Amino acid sequence: MILKFTILSLALTSLMEPTMPEQSHSAYSRAGYDITPLSDEAKKPLLEKLDEEAFRITQNADTEQPFCGTLLDNKKEGFYACVVCGLPLFSSDHKFTSGTGWPSFFSPYAQEHVSTKRDNKLGMVRTEILCARCDSHLGHVFNDGPLPTRKRFCLNSASLHFYENGEELPVASKPVKTETAYFAGGCFWGVEHWFQKGEGVINVESGYMQGDTDNPTYKDICSGTTGHAESAKVIFDPTVISFETLLEAFFKMHDPTQVNQQGPDYGTQYRSGIWTTSAEQQKLADAYVAELNKSEKFKSPIATQVAPAKKFYIAEENHQDYIENTGKTCHVANPWK
Repeated sequence: MILKFTILSLALTSLMEPTMPEQSHSAYSRAGYDITPLSDEAKKPLLEKLDEEAFRITQNADTEQPFCGTLLDNKKEGFYACVVCGLPLFSSDHKFTSGTGWPSFFSPYAQEHVSTKRDNKLGMVRTEILCARCDSHLGHVFNDGPLPTRKRFCLNSASLHFYENGEELPVASKPVKTETAYFAGGCFWGVEHWFQKGEGVINVESGYMQGDTDNPTYKDICSGTTGHAESAKVIFDPTVISFETLLEAFFKMHDPTQVNQQGPDYGTQYRSGIWTTSAEQQKLADAYVAELNKSEKFKSPIATQVAPAKKFYIAEENHQDYIENTGKTCHVANPWK
């Protein structure tokens, strides 16, 4: 997604409301990190490594004394990870001096990396912040921070481990190794929506590809003169979901025999296509199309184009997560059921 200050402010407002992860399988942040909630069994060896103070604060929701934390005055560039599971939580780019005596930040490393819940202790109502992956207590968030978010994420140093830029990182603090695939199956709203439902898919964006002009707009491509196709950029974890599985889902989503059309939508921008990023993807996509034609699963020949990917131009903000944001439906079918 395009992350602008206005969007960031709206997104962070939701963090003031009680939220907890609702994932039943592998979960990823749009920053590319595995944020699947850890089981108690998985957390046990991690907790055994903590010192007494870190355990007390992260597991018992306690608070360190103000102006005593080791990271309060840290000015180095890098990021602050969960001391328990290693998930990056806050960046030095978002750190500011609040004068409260605790490390303070105006936004998280990634919105999905922290969760919140209502805290009624101490005779007041506050919003507690926790690590989204291991549920460890981090601190609280308040509405008295600086622009652009006006939030103050108030952290305990003992809940964090700082990694300076250039420092070797443990696997737990690295994003997953991903691959990218591009698909065009008519209106990109539905293609984006259903690919995002696939386990192992990290992020999907709607955009324009395979055209003849630079920086096209939705109005431009609807004119039918730019040659672009409405396309979905799919970033996925190949250790969880394969390119072949994405191909299978793609051909279930739409009618690949239609030429320059899908459902009620007509025009070259609605053509079916697979835009490959490697020789291996090209080989697999060509073979899959050939097998479909051979199987006679469809009454007409497959019209899907398979070609090396050209530049991806992300579509306008209102086209991202369109179905989630509007509640509307699309002709694209659910390939996962």
